[in-house]
Amino acid sequence: MQAVLNRTCLTWAGIAGLALILAGCATVAPAPATGAATEAAAAPSGGEALVVYSGRSESLVGPLLEMFEAQSGIAVEVRYGDTAELAATILEEGDNSPADVFFGQDAGALGALSQTGRLSVLPDDTLNRVDAQFRSPSGEWVGASGRARVLVYNTDQLTPPELPQNVFELTDPKWQGKVGWVPSNASFQAFVTAMRKVHGEDVTAQWLNDMLANDVQTYDSNPAIVEAVANGEILAGLCNHYYLFRFLAEQGESYPARNYHFPDGGADALVNVAGAGILKTAKNPATALEFVNYLLSEEAQGYFASETNEYPLTDADVALNPLLVPLADLKTPELDLSDLSDLQGTLGLLQETGVLQ
Repeated sequence: MQAVLNRTCLTWAGIAGLALILAGCATVAPAPATGAATEAAAAPSGGEALVVYSGRSESLVGPLLEMFEAQSGIAVEVRYGDTAELAATILEEGDNSPADVFFGQDAGALGALSQTGRLSVLPDDTLNRVDAQFRSPSGEWVGASGRARVLVYNTDQLTPPELPQNVFELTDPKWQGKVGWVPSNASFQAFVTAMRKVHGEDVTAQWLNDMLANDVQTYDSNPAIVEAVANGEILAGLCNHYYLFRFLAEQGESYPARNYHFPDGGADALVNVAGAGILKTAKNPATALEFVNYLLSEEAQGYFASETNEYPLTDADVALNPLLVPLADLKTPELDLSDLSDLQGTLGLLQETGVLQ
């Protein structure tokens, strides 16, 4: 049966020069076990279950892990938590980490573990199932699903031709007080990290200051952004693409909000990935690889497309939501996603500019 390990809260301020940092420590309650035991589930050889540290939430991927258990007959124990916290935990545990697989929600944490030598190199036949831009250049992690940055906008008040070509145009006075962002959100911080890499520190700092001067509205979550846009509280907001689809599923296609993909190919068009890597200290490396390959299977890729409205990253024959712009049609920045590991520098910049207090 898929078991859930207790999570601990860990604050860290950069280990061995790593670019991951937690600004504060949130209390996380232990998650209950999900699903029922399947008769087929059994521990790998040696009597040990596969241990997965998952920065993806139980509500998103719990059913997927149960599907893997049922298909493979491998028992899985999962430790759910914040992606950065779990990466920090792995570093603190060192060679004593019980984790076999790290399943992170963003490439930055995967890149950080890769840079510190905690991950094994994956076989070419695993890596080559995903386009090079969505996997580690050194072969130590692979993306499983994609999340695009978008501008969600109110369709009652705006049309696509009225929308900006890039995020820099949002500093125009005509957008004053009409745009929202979620600076405490990890995906926003990954976007700012990408902006620093693509456009430079000075340009990024100026944009942040200009947005503050233009009275950008701050929200606590991405769903809150979507709701504020649909309610007309703001005209547009920066978030990940899939949040809108939750509201469309609940309220129908008449819901007055849609996603807009910036066409300039800059950091504002970032497609980040959730992905996985196998620890060098994994006690079950063979079953860990089986799990990573399962994430790239047609069944799992279809799950990401249908259940979370994320982008599948393999060439599996998977049906997409008709409102989802195909990944191949998006112009994305030229960026090594492993470079998104420099979260520490981003948090410092957000604090210096007053975006985060």
